[in-house]
Amino acid sequence: MKRVNLLFIFLALIVGCEGDYAIYDMHPPETVIVEVPVEVPVEVPVEVIVEVPVEVPGEGGDVWIDSFEQPHTIDGIDIVWLIDFSGSMNRYSQNVIDGIEQMMNALPPTGWRLGITSTARSWSEQTTAFPLVPGDTVQDAWDTYNDIYPAGTEAGFDSIVGYVDYNPYNETWLRDDAGLLVVFVSDEEEQSNWYMPDTQSFTDWYQLQRKSVFMASIVNMPADESVCENPPSPAYTGFKYIEATNYFGGTVVDICSEDWAAGVQDATTQVVPFEEWELTYTPLEDTLIVFVDYAVSTEWTYDPVSNVVSFVAIPPEGAFVEIGYVIDYHPGDDDDSSGS
Repeated sequence: MKRVNLLFIFLALIVGCEGDYAIYDMHPPETVIVEVPVEVPVEVPVEVIVEVPVEVPGEGGDVWIDSFEQPHTIDGIDIVWLIDFSGSMNRYSQNVIDGIEQMMNALPPTGWRLGITSTARSWSEQTTAFPLVPGDTVQDAWDTYNDIYPAGTEAGFDSIVGYVDYNPYNETWLRDDAGLLVVFVSDEEEQSNWYMPDTQSFTDWYQLQRKSVFMASIVNMPADESVCENPPSPAYTGFKYIEATNYFGGTVVDICSEDWAAGVQDATTQVVPFEEWELTYTPLEDTLIVFVDYAVSTEWTYDPVSNVVSFVAIPPEGAFVEIGYVIDYHPGDDDDSSGS
């Protein structure tokens, strides 16, 4: 496996140091810890070995690898907000528009389009509202929102299928080469029964729509996690939305939260191509090394003040990026490298 080889490649960085080294890989999210006794000399059976002499205080150092995959959104991102217009949702109208405005302000200055529709399939299949684009205002968002027929159907899965596959007008602006982000907003459980009878059917369909798909849900959380003054019953909990969103590693926001801003910001961040990466730990600068698709890259800079690696050449769409380094533990810092 190439990713396993990379861990051993990075071990070669610390030739000249004796002791035990723990290797941590941030991709996948679970921490992988391997204790490796290092002796001099070290022979590693890989094609590329980069050696950087490092003096690590104490008996050993911890090697950490931050990693991410560059999303397929350099050519733009199409966003669709699907909003439950049942009567109980009227109290959230301002929250919805505030959330859309926060997303518009956080998106890049170009390349995005944001459609607003209903969780009612009948509306999504026939709406001819052009999406919001860079330069539009919060008033434009209100105008689009107020033009939606307030059908009380809570069928977000069916609605997005109708919006994407069965609305001829939307074919004029949705782009096959852009990423796709869907945001569900509802205070009831998902109730599709037309195109999507279950969550698995929906996730199977959605992951085939673009090279990069993203999801967020603003819904009622289970009673034991809810911040609502009166926790919702199961019938009003967005279990299916939560399950689908978690499947795609998306953001789930409690609809009873006073401010949706943090969740909306998280949902926005996941779709923007990475031009920089804030490191998990402070590195020994001499040990920093960056791999793009398993090849060593020199097209980056490091700012010790912000602890950020910035890419001089933005990694291409779909690229797997790894940033490896030895952790610099300052006196008094917690030595727990597990991230817990």
